[in-house]
Amino acid sequence: MARRKKIYEGKAKTLYEGPEPGTIVQYFKDDATAFNAEKRATIEGKGVLNNRLSEFFMNGLTNLGIPNHFIRRLNMREQLCRQCEIVPLEVIVRNYAAGSMSKRLGIEEGTRLPRPIIEFSYKDDALGDPLVPEEYIIAFGWASQQDMDDIVALALRVNDYLSGVMYGVGIKLVDFKIEIGRVWDGDFMRLIVADEISPDSCRLWDIESGQKLDKDVFRRDLGNLTDAYTEVARRLGVLPTNGPVANGDKPTLIN
Repeated sequence: MARRKKIYEGKAKTLYEGPEPGTIVQYFKDDATAFNAEKRATIEGKGVLNNRLSEFFMNGLTNLGIPNHFIRRLNMREQLCRQCEIVPLEVIVRNYAAGSMSKRLGIEEGTRLPRPIIEFSYKDDALGDPLVPEEYIIAFGWASQQDMDDIVALALRVNDYLSGVMYGVGIKLVDFKIEIGRVWDGDFMRLIVADEISPDSCRLWDIESGQKLDKDVFRRDLGNLTDAYTEVARRLGVLPTNGPVANGDKPTLIN
């Protein structure tokens, strides 16, 4: 499709005006960043894989009646989405201790939590996306109490879906983060899942071996990031189970 006006460029995606009012085009880049963009690289094929994986997950949410911004995939790197006002929070759902939680609390990575724990960080790259309590969120007007109740309910529904899908292909959903958007139908406002769901925004470990299949591969120099994401896509059926993958060639994505 013809390139339209750029709305926003982030670390992993670029947003453009959509072809119709109330829509945007989300373009997935090959850029990878970690540690608040202190570590950077270009990983060939990463954007293509994340586009297809996010499409898979968002369609799964739609099938379960969980509202989200995804409309359809346009090509290998772009998808058409509903435009929304992003709540300035990252919503983090943790099923096992890992990453910053392990460092903060001294809990060994991989320790199963007594229940899913939801944390919130304020979206501000200059501040390093600091964790914030619900009291701050409501006091500063980033979201209302009703919004927070709805966000928690959405996050737990997403967690139930993702955990089940991943378990079915031998992957442990350690944690993930999502963003939430506001959309209006006339005077009625509702909250929807926005941004993306991909190995960039999840921690995914092989159940048997503990092998990491997410962005920690890049953060911790554990191997080839594209190979890790390709394995997730293959298990979920986004990639064929034979042919190019089995032969060790560059994978071909199913249309």
